[in-house]
Amino acid sequence: MQKKQFAVAVASLLGISSVQATTLYDQDGTKLDIYGRIAMGVAGGGPEFDSAGNKVDDGAEFVDVYSRLGFRMSHKVTSDLNAFGRLEWRFTGDERNTDQGFNEIRQSYIGLASKQYGTLQAGNFDSLYYQFVSAPFDVYLDRGLLFNSTGLQSRGDSIGYYTPELNGFTSFLQVKHYSERGLSAAEQSSEGDVFAAQGGIRYQQGPFKVGFGAVENEARGGGSGNGEVLYGLIGSYSLSDQLSMRLGIESQDNSDTDGKGFETVGLGGTYSTGSWAFTADYYNVDRDEGEESNAWAAGAYYKISSAFDVFVELADGDAPSLRKESTSDRTYWLTGARYHF
Repeated sequence: MQKKQFAVAVASLLGISSVQATTLYDQDGTKLDIYGRIAMGVAGGGPEFDSAGNKVDDGAEFVDVYSRLGFRMSHKVTSDLNAFGRLEWRFTGDERNTDQGFNEIRQSYIGLASKQYGTLQAGNFDSLYYQFVSAPFDVYLDRGLLFNSTGLQSRGDSIGYYTPELNGFTSFLQVKHYSERGLSAAEQSSEGDVFAAQGGIRYQQGPFKVGFGAVENEARGGGSGNGEVLYGLIGSYSLSDQLSMRLGIESQDNSDTDGKGFETVGLGGTYSTGSWAFTADYYNVDRDEGEESNAWAAGAYYKISSAFDVFVELADGDAPSLRKESTSDRTYWLTGARYHF
C-alpha cells in the first residue's frame, strides 16, 4: 500500500472525512452527491465536578455520536472553473426527535474553484485554519482534540480563499464578520462590528505535511477567544505504510481583560493494520493564568465493512479545576458503532 493510499484508508477508517457518498445526479457537468452517517454509542466517565465545584452525574448514557446528513453540489462552468456548494445538517439519532428534524446546520456554503487561480468560498464552513493546520490531530469522534477545531472564528458570515498547490505549498486567508446590524443600542457591544481574520500556509510532500497559521481570536468567537492572535504550527509524517506520527504547538498571549493565554504542545500517532486502526495522543497545556496540565486520548476502530464500523475511545482532559476525583474518575469513555452512506 502506498503512503497516499494509507492516508485515504486511515481517513476512511477513522471517519475523518466523508468518504462514503452516493451520486444522485451527474449529467452535463452538474453533479449532486448525498452522504451522511448514523452513529450510536454509550458514553460514561468524565469530570465528577463542574467548573463551580458542584458534583455531577458521570454515569453511563446512551448517546448519539454526531450523526449527520449532507449534500455536495458542483457544476462545471469552464474546463478550469467549477461552481460548488455544500449543505450539511446534524441530528440527534438516539432520541425520538419530533419537534425538529435537525439540531444544527453544520455546513452551508457556496464557492468557485479553479485549478489555476484557487478556491473562493463564502458562508458557513469549517475554518481554514483547521483544514490546513490543526486537522492532523482531529482523529477522535468525540473528545481528544485539544488544538483548535472546525469552528475557530468561522462557521457563518465567513469568506475564505486558498491557492492552488504549487510545489507542495498552499496558502489560505479567511475573514469572519461579527455584525450588530438590527441590534438596539442596549444590545450592541462597545466594539461594534468586528472582523476576525486568519491566514497561513501549508506544505505537503509525500509522507510529510506541516501547516502554520495565525488567527485573530476574537472573544466573540467563544471558546479560547480573548482578542489576541493565536498561532499554530502542526505537522504529520508517515513513517511507514502503517504508522503515522503528528506533532504540533499552539500559543496565544494573555489578554488584559479576558486572560486565556496558553501554550499547548501535542504529540500523537496512528497505527493501521488491516481493518483496524489505533490512535494515541498526549498534550501538555501551560496556561498563563492557572496550572499547567496534561491530557491524553486513545482510540481503537474496526471496520466491519465499507459502510459499518465500531469504535472505543478514552480521553482524560486533566484540566485544573476544583475537582478532587482520581485520574480514573476523570477518564471519559465512549464506545459504539456507525453506519455510513
